[in-house]
Amino acid sequence: MRMYDLILKKRNGGALSGDEIGFMVKGYVKGEIPDYQMAAMMMAVYFRGMNEEETLALTMEMAHSGDMLDLSGIHGLKVDKHSTGGVGDKTSLALAPMVAACGIPVAKMSGRGLGHTGGTIDKLESFEGFCTAMDTKRFKEQVNRIGIAIMGQTASLAPADKLLYALRDVTATVDNMSLIASSIMSKKLAAGADAIVLDVKTGSGAFMKEEADAFALAKEMVAIGNGAGRKTVGIVTNMDEPLGYAVGNALEVIEAIETLKGNGPQDFLTLCLTLGSHMIVKGGKAETLKEAEDMLKEAIADGRALEKMAEFIEAQGGSREWVYDTSYFKKAEYEEEILSEEEGYVSRIVCDEIGICSLILGGGRETKESVIDLSVGLILHKKIGDPVRKGESLATMYGNDRAKMLAAKERFLKAYSFSGKEVERPLMIKGVVGA
Repeated sequence: MRMYDLILKKRNGGALSGDEIGFMVKGYVKGEIPDYQMAAMMMAVYFRGMNEEETLALTMEMAHSGDMLDLSGIHGLKVDKHSTGGVGDKTSLALAPMVAACGIPVAKMSGRGLGHTGGTIDKLESFEGFCTAMDTKRFKEQVNRIGIAIMGQTASLAPADKLLYALRDVTATVDNMSLIASSIMSKKLAAGADAIVLDVKTGSGAFMKEEADAFALAKEMVAIGNGAGRKTVGIVTNMDEPLGYAVGNALEVIEAIETLKGNGPQDFLTLCLTLGSHMIVKGGKAETLKEAEDMLKEAIADGRALEKMAEFIEAQGGSREWVYDTSYFKKAEYEEEILSEEEGYVSRIVCDEIGICSLILGGGRETKESVIDLSVGLILHKKIGDPVRKGESLATMYGNDRAKMLAAKERFLKAYSFSGKEVERPLMIKGVVGA
């Protein structure tokens, strides 16, 4: 078998066999296939596409290129959740304790963020002493003991994906549905869950700006998950405005805690209840989504979800007191209101621009080496559909550098558009794929 022949076959529109894809991935990971040949293959795939069988084969080869986490020692059905990412996306922080409080084991691997805010791991490190570095033995033991653990992704998880993504990133071949889907799902399959619930975001703050593209990606990923024997569902959700009101690491953690106390923003609560309901049904703890949603609401109302978070934070080195008293979190030195220069109804928010404001303040990483300031960010006061008077506060900004705050403020104001007429609020849930 020669890589040249496989490139030619794909360039001419042929479908690669499972053996051919295996030869290609294994050879590239071992260094036997050079970058220039794999780059040529990725470009051929970009233009010619991959069918469902090819996409599944590529995903499985990437998943098996490193360690496959074996969660069979954890009692019950393990259900994982993945988000394609967005602005103010603190979902796992509230959702994981909610679901664990309902008896679904949450054994989650998460990453750090590269972009406008930190990832789940960075946000959790807003808790002083919190640690996600643990071996798999302790990880599984903790899930069996308290029902929840979140650890950092290991370098040995789907190494083929890391190599291929780095190559695609510099050869303009990232934006292909099969390659995006296989990249995401290879890590999810390697993480060992029995079922997977996908939060596929669409809008100005999402990777998939167009709703049709988000549904197409959801269908690709659901097909891969089901093809690999994992019960999978995709929920397409709104990201035309930040999720909730908080954007920034510690600020988002506090908002997640408030949600578990029953005081969360409605859009964020709706998302958590929707994703959580599917997780509970997939995990076999409820027959219907309505029954599952009632279980989640009850876990919030009686305090079990909040207590589960406290238990989880304490188990991984943090203090449970911070969950019950958020004044312990580190605060930024400066606080400033961003006042509206216009009036009317908020008609549009360029959502990714709000994320960039957080990045400018220091809340995200521009490079992998960047150090995140966990205390900075924004609390929005106005979202799409809200009426605004001139001079009224659109958001409160938190920062530790006056120059950065001025730059963020200028960018923030340009991200908002207004209408003289009432504006309909966007729906959080756009649709479900594979239920």
